[in-house]
Order: sequence, then structure tokens, then C-alpha cells
Amino acid sequence: IHRLEESVVNRIAAGEVIQRPVSAVKELVENSLDASSTSINIVIKDGGLKLIQVSDDGHGIRYEDLPILCERHTTSKLSVYEDLQNIKSMGFRGEALASMTYVAHVTVTTITGGQLHGYRVSYRDGVMEHEPKACAAVKGTQIMIENLFYNMTARRKTLQNSADDYAKIVDLICRFAVHHINVSFSCRKHGAARTDVHTVATSSRIDAIKSIYGVSVSRDLIEVTASANDPTCLVFNMHGYISNSNYSAKKMTMVLFINDRLVECTALKRAIEVVYAATLPKASKPFVYMSIILPPEHVDVNVHPTKREVSLLNQERIVETVQTTIESQLRCSNSSRAFLPQQVGPKDLEQKKSTKDSEPNSSPSGSKSQKVPVNKMVRTDSKDPAGRMDAYLQDISIIKQKEKSSLSSMRCAVRQRRNPKETADLTSVQELLSDIDSKCHSDLLDIVKHCTYVGMADDVMALLQHNTRLYLVNVVNLSKELMYQQVLRRFAHFNAIQLSDPAPLYELITMALKEEELDSECKGNDHLKEKIAEMNTDLLKQKAELLEEYFCIHIDKQGNLCRLPVILDQYTPNMDHVPEFVLCLGNDVDWEDEKSCFQTISAALGNFYAMHPPLLPNPAGEGLQFYKKEIDHELLVEAETTWTQREWCIQHVLVPSMRLFLKPPKSMATNGTFVQVASLEKLYRIFERC
Repeated sequence: IHRLEESVVNRIAAGEVIQRPVSAVKELVENSLDASSTSINIVIKDGGLKLIQVSDDGHGIRYEDLPILCERHTTSKLSVYEDLQNIKSMGFRGEALASMTYVAHVTVTTITGGQLHGYRVSYRDGVMEHEPKACAAVKGTQIMIENLFYNMTARRKTLQNSADDYAKIVDLICRFAVHHINVSFSCRKHGAARTDVHTVATSSRIDAIKSIYGVSVSRDLIEVTASANDPTCLVFNMHGYISNSNYSAKKMTMVLFINDRLVECTALKRAIEVVYAATLPKASKPFVYMSIILPPEHVDVNVHPTKREVSLLNQERIVETVQTTIESQLRCSNSSRAFLPQQVGPKDLEQKKSTKDSEPNSSPSGSKSQKVPVNKMVRTDSKDPAGRMDAYLQDISIIKQKEKSSLSSMRCAVRQRRNPKETADLTSVQELLSDIDSKCHSDLLDIVKHCTYVGMADDVMALLQHNTRLYLVNVVNLSKELMYQQVLRRFAHFNAIQLSDPAPLYELITMALKEEELDSECKGNDHLKEKIAEMNTDLLKQKAELLEEYFCIHIDKQGNLCRLPVILDQYTPNMDHVPEFVLCLGNDVDWEDEKSCFQTISAALGNFYAMHPPLLPNPAGEGLQFYKKEIDHELLVEAETTWTQREWCIQHVLVPSMRLFLKPPKSMATNGTFVQVASLEKLYRIFERC
């Protein structure tokens, strides 16, 4: 081991802080904002590789500070580490300018208030190349970064797409301009007469959004606010603008500022996506601007090299409060909807063509003159875009109570971003995946991918709408097949669910055997059950390494079940079925044949993670009589919560994941999993006879 030279250390650190041209622009703009600037101008050449010039009208840099301006860890923002707990400025490390001098040529021109002239000085490798020279200057500071990454050949080669880098810089400036409405921004390419971004100071956030993103965004925005002021657990204020149900875009735009700092928050973004997934049409994304203010001591800003992320105290509660507020606002603003014309599938093209031929007055240009027959219109419920059947059957107060109880306990992301095809390189797994593809039913696949959830018909069957047809589907069979397929797709690439208390395998298997005895209504040999439990426990302990490596099922040396895999992100199975699952692993798995072994373990996981009805009777149906006899209010509340959570999970987790990942096998067309119960065209024929 040898000590690296300081120049090498500095260049390595610079490559981490200044990752690409937009990183340098962000640091310079934040410095300008810290300097109380009211006007910031940016000039870019070749995507920032040849030139980045940032000029502001801030308070400037003192002459005495110029010699150490670009040294590492020199800053005016703090003096001791404790200052970091109450930091309000955007810069604090004193690394940005220093890093730029190690990977580019930096020239600073500055003048402070009261001076007759300014000073210009060039820097390289953290030190001045010459003494500051007097020069004419306007109020503020101008920093020029030339030949960025000139001494990092590999980095420079990866950044040859100047148009892409310039687009990132423009997007960054737009985000700053939306939040800092009291500052005017401009950004243009070097040599261009017109600016690509130009904003003026304004008192209206909506006007700022309109000037940057256009009227099509600003006209569909609604204001949201949320706050909490409990010093013992949660203190924050949130203000922002979110798009309503009429807004539609291909890519989500989220502008998030926490304590006036432009950051990203994956948890908050996913929570907002969950809300909009049930509101916007398929493949449409929202626009969100949000500013969250917290006490400085509740924010840790020193968690990312480029300060792109921050760590918040009570982050989960803040995210939950914001999500609930947005959900409430969207529901209140959802009285009217504007829909774009729907695209038709290949099966509908022939019908459309024949309709067009039979109507001589139909115009070739579009849908204005083509009237859809009433018996082929697809209905949607304007009160609830997800089309919940409960809205027509129950009192509003009951619905709100159920939504509150379910949403408070089931906040999970429904659209998984993980690549489902990332699997281990094993022939047996590939063969099992090929079997899934070969057995896929094409018509059922179309139904699954384009269905709309209507509601639960009973404890097991749900109603799905596809075009003008209504289907009863078995959610247990669907979820079982989906989980089985996801286990194979995520093979050896699982995240883990950590059990709060390790569960002894012996006790779990014994419990499962006793349940089987109750189901069969016959008493067995206790000694035999103990022997079966011991044998299965020993077997699973022997196979612990395989289960851990491929399925993330962790069994410790003492024979305790400690971890389970995550099959659908943020979905947790019903732990009442753990004993049955462990017994199935011991009894039903063929450990000798590789393909059969993986298939049976995947099937056991699929059955365990399937959305079975809870063990408690459903209080919304005939099960209510059970609770009247028991007269146990707590048990009734627990049952209502459990069943409401299950239905919420079916609607917001199972159905969206099914659309993305499920390939229904041909057997589902004949085994009662899918049953067509109504067709709008046939219903109209019946009513026409009447």
C-alpha cells in the first residue's frame, strides 16, 4: 500500500463531484443564489464541454478571498461541523470550484459593492495561475469553465452528445426558475442570438410555470398544501402545484425542492405515482411541483456527493401525509374529465373499416364525423376513475372510513420498475420461462393487459371490464400464477423481507400438521407428527444454502426461518399461511431433479404469496352474523381492516402488476379463472326485443 499523490486524490474527487457538465452548472447556479443574485445568465458551448459561463449580479467575491477561492474545503458557509445542522445555504463543502479547477480551466471575474473596478484571475489545480488583475466588470461574479474534462479522456469520450447534455442543462435551469420566482434566468448556446430559457422575476408561481412549461401545463394545475406542527414527532410545511386528471404526458415531471434545495426523493415520487396510477389514462404521467420546508436540523444535506439527495427525519410520515393530501385533492378535482380519442387494436380495425365503408358521409380525416354506436361505448365512472363498484352500493362515510384505514396501512408502489427478465443463467429456469411463453393464451393476454378493475363480486371473484365485455375472474388463481411467474423471472435476484422474530421450522411444521388434522376431522399419531416435523426440519436445514442463494429464503443454523423473498415490490404475503408453506417445502419439493425442484419451490411460493381470502369471515357479507354472535368489537374492526386491505391490494397491486407481467396460461380459459358474464352488444339486443 502506498500513499497517493495529492494531485491524483484531487482529480479522483473532482470526477465524483463534477460528473458531467450539468453538475458544474448546478453548483455554479447554487453559488449565485447563495450570493443573493436577482439575475443569472448561463452560456453553453458544445453541451458544456468547451464552455460554461455563469454570470450573476450577486454580492461578489472579496479581493482578499481570491487566493484561496478554489482550494479544497474553503467556504464561507460554515466554520464548525455543528453549523451543518442548521445550514440554510446550498453550498457548504467548499469542493465544487476546487473540483472544477482539477478537470477544467477556470476563470473568475468579480466585483463587490463599492469597488471602482473588478478583478480577473485564472485557476488550475486549486491555485491561482497569476495574481488577480484589475479589469472592468459589472456588479456580481462571472465564472468561466473551459475545456471541461480535458485531462479525463475516458469521461470526455462518453459525453460527446452535446445536444443531450445541453438539454439536461436547460431542464435544470427550468426547475430553478420555477422555484426561485424572484430571480430572472436566461440560458443560451454560445453564439446564438435567442435564449432557450428566459424568465423574469414574478410574484406568481403559476405565471412562472406557464412561461417555462407552457399553457398546456399551467391550465391543468391545482394547488396543494399540507403541514404538520407537532414538535414531538413531525414538523413540516408543503406547498405545490400538481396536474389534474385532464393533464397527460409521456414522462413524469417532478420538480422537488426541500428547504429551497433542488433534490430527488424516490420514495415520494413512487408514492405520487401510486396515486396517479388510478387517475390518469394508461401510460400518462403527471406534472408535480412541490416545495417542502422543514427545520434545518431535521434535514441531513451531506449524504450525496452532488447533493442530489437529502435525508429527512420522519420521511415515511411526511411521504404518507403528502400522498394522502394529493389523493384527496385529485378526488375533489375529478368532477370533469377530458379524454383523447382511444386507439383501437388490430381486432377492431376490420369493424372500423366496414363501418366506414357503410357510411358514405364519413370523413377520411378523423373521428369528428364518426359516431360510435351506443352499444359499443365503453363506460367509465367519473366519480372514481378506477371504477370501484362500492361507490354505488355503500354510504360515502363508510367508503371514506374504509379508504382511510386501508391507505394508512397499505402504502405500496404498484408499478414495478425492475426488469422482470433478469434471471440466473440456468438452463432449467430458462426452460420453465419458455414453457410460460409457449402456453400463454393470446386472447386472455389482451384482456389482462387492457382491463379495468370494477370491484369484488365475492371473496374470491373480481369483476374486470375489457372493452364492452364484463368478466368474473378468480383473483386467487390469478395471483398464484403471477407470483409463480415472478419467482422465475426474479430467480436469484430477490430483495428480502426480514421477519421481526425468527420462526422455528419445527414449530411451524407441527402447526401445519395439526391444521391438516383439523381439516380432515380425524386424529392422528402425535409421535408420527413429531417425526415428520423433525425430518422436514433437518431436510430444510440441509437445503438452506440453495434456498438462500436462489430464492432468498434464509434458514439459520438453529433451524429458524429468518427471511422471505420480495416477489412483488412492497407486497407482503399473509403470514397466516407460513406453516402451510414450510410444510409444502418439506413434503412436495423434488430435491433430486433441478428443473422439478425449482418448479415446485416456485409453485409453493406462488401459492403462499397468492391473495387468499383472510381467515376471519368477511364482515361485509354473511360473516357479519359471526361477529354479532361473538359481540367482539375489536375483532370486527380487525376483520374490516384486513378485508379492506386485501381489496385495496387487489385493485392497486395485483391488477397493475398483472397488466405488466402476467402471461395467462391456456388452462385459465377453461378452468373457471375467466368467465364472461356480460356483453354490451348482447344486452342491447335483449333490450331492443323488449
